Amino acid sequence: MSLSKRAFLLLSLAAVAACGFTPVYGPQGGAGALQNRVAVQAPDSRAAYLLTQRLEQRLGRATAPTYLLDTGLTITQERMAVTTNNITTRFNLVGRLVYRLRDAGTGAVLNEGRVDSFTGYSATGSTVATRAAERDAQERLMTILADQLVTRLLAISADLP
Repeated sequence: MSLSKRAFLLLSLAAVAACGFTPVYGPQGGAGALQNRVAVQAPDSRAAYLLTQRLEQRLGRATAPTYLLDTGLTITQERMAVTTNNITTRFNLVGRLVYRLRDAGTGAVLNEGRVDSFTGYSATGSTVATRAAERDAQERLMTILADQLVTRLLAISADLP
């Protein structure tokens, strides 16, 4: 590592320390404000169940919630690779998750927004293999959307009541 890179690294670390930066999962980090305090809306489909499962893995399951998380999930399937015989060999699953974080006591909206992502799967195997690939793609998509949502919630956690 050259001297200028070391100097830049040291100055960057000093600047971060001076601005009051604290790691989100550190002792005074914002993650503690959400851990086991967010009740996720009950799932009504397999995809929503997978989303809820991942959110509860990351945030914990609330027994006495401080916050309520309402979600609206939309998944669309797009044909991506089509042969000259009009046979689709690859699909994309496009997911959109609209969310609203509310105060459990007052019902006031504390934060709301949307996260989007996609995953793909191949449809070149047997019917069983294609169905398994689709289910796996759906599970990956729910993990991605849940992780994006948790990242957004952790970013605003320091400002929550």
